[in-house]
Parts: sequence; C-alpha cells; structure tokens
Amino acid sequence: MKLFDLFRLDGKVAVVTGGGRGIGKFIATGLAEAGADLVISSRKIKNLEETAGELEKEFGVKVLPVACDVAKEEEIDNLLKKVKEKFPRIDILVNNAGATWGAPTLEFPLEKWDQLFNVNVRGVWILTQKVANIMKAQGGGTIINISSILSFRGSDEKVHPAIPYNSTKAAINALTMNLAVKLAPYNIRINAIAPGFFGTDMMAYIEKPEFKEAHDMVLDSIPMRRVGGMDDMKGVAVFLASDASAYITGHVLLNDGGFLAK
Repeated sequence: MKLFDLFRLDGKVAVVTGGGRGIGKFIATGLAEAGADLVISSRKIKNLEETAGELEKEFGVKVLPVACDVAKEEEIDNLLKKVKEKFPRIDILVNNAGATWGAPTLEFPLEKWDQLFNVNVRGVWILTQKVANIMKAQGGGTIINISSILSFRGSDEKVHPAIPYNSTKAAINALTMNLAVKLAPYNIRINAIAPGFFGTDMMAYIEKPEFKEAHDMVLDSIPMRRVGGMDDMKGVAVFLASDASAYITGHVLLNDGGFLAK
C-alpha cells in the first residue's frame, strides 16, 4: 500500500462512545475525515445530533447518533441493536466514554467510587466483549481505549481531587494489554491512548478564577506549555484505527505534550 493509503478509513464503520463532545468528538472528527462512517453515543442525545450533523455536512459520511449510558448493559445492547440496523459491521470501536467526580480524598463517597468504576471500567469491558464477538465473526477489527496519563502516577489534590479516576484508567491499561494477547488470534488489535491535559469540558474548571493555582500548575507541568486540541488527537486516533498501525497491539500511546517525561 502507498503511504497515505495506509491511513484511509473509507468503507469502515466506527463506533465512538462519548462521541458528542470533547476528546470523543475530536476522535470522531478524525475518523470521519479519514472516510469512516460513524456511530457516536453518549448519555445526552442533543450533543450527538449536533455533532452528527456537522460531520455529515463537512465530510459526507454517514453518522448515527445513539443515546447510551455505558454503565447500563441494556443500553449497550440497544446501542449495538441500532448499529446492526444501520450498518453491516463494526470495524473500529473507540471506548472513550468516561466519568470523573471530585471530592477531598479522605471524604470521597463510596457510591461515587463505584460509579466511576462502573462507567470507566465495567462499561468498557461489557461493550468491548460484545463488539469483540462481532469482530471475531466478521474476521477482525480494531479497538482503541481511552486511558489517561494519570493512570501512571498520582495527581495533586488541588488539580485533580478524584481519587478513583487514576485507578480506573490504570485498569484500562491492563485490560488493553491483556485483551491484545487474547484477541490477536481473531485478527483484533487493541491499543489505548493516554491523553494529557486537553481543552475539553472535563478540564474547563481550571479556567475559572478560583482555580488559577491549578491552571498554573497544569501548564508548568507540560514541557510544551500548552494543553492539547483537536488536531493533537485526530492524527493519533486515525493512526491506531488504520492499517498504518497494523503491527501494533497492546500499546498505550502517550499523548501529553511531554508531561510524563518531565
């Protein structure tokens, strides 16, 4: 294949959870630009419908928005039912949907701990297992999990007072590597992206005046002295989704402006 053909996704179908905004929208945009048809899901249908309209108009691909809470298996089943009605296969799955919730560590409520693990780990596993069975039957596919640089280290209470979050993302790294070994015989590749600080709604709180100290701490921790944007995520996602990375599986790719290198 010629170099640029390795990155093309024409004729592929991708499912992106949390695809209506933030990093999920960045990834969905990249996949659409590379030629893939899309199914985007999240709990709120409004953002999905807006994003679907934008991507269809700009790139001429098909985009199906489906409301889905990945913490609920019945909603995952409904998502896959909707996919099957619209498309004949699933070539790419991006497990991007995730949750965080902040509280002082020594006061963090157990119900919120469970909630984060239900969305960030249990939901990813349920959807991945179901889609992997579909991919096995069709002869293969590619899965991308969204981890975090915080899966590799602790985080300051001022910047990120969400004690379970780091552990959920560390679990995603281990799941990614384990599944890469187990799914390779079925021609299914699975990798993860560990983003650093990106300009999304989840990180918008540090722009508030009362979080100026946290804002300055974040920028000081990034050698490139900026947060990531859409273009910083699109290329990475398309690389892992496409034949350009055909010999890569079980890898957690850092996308952090040098944060972990410092």
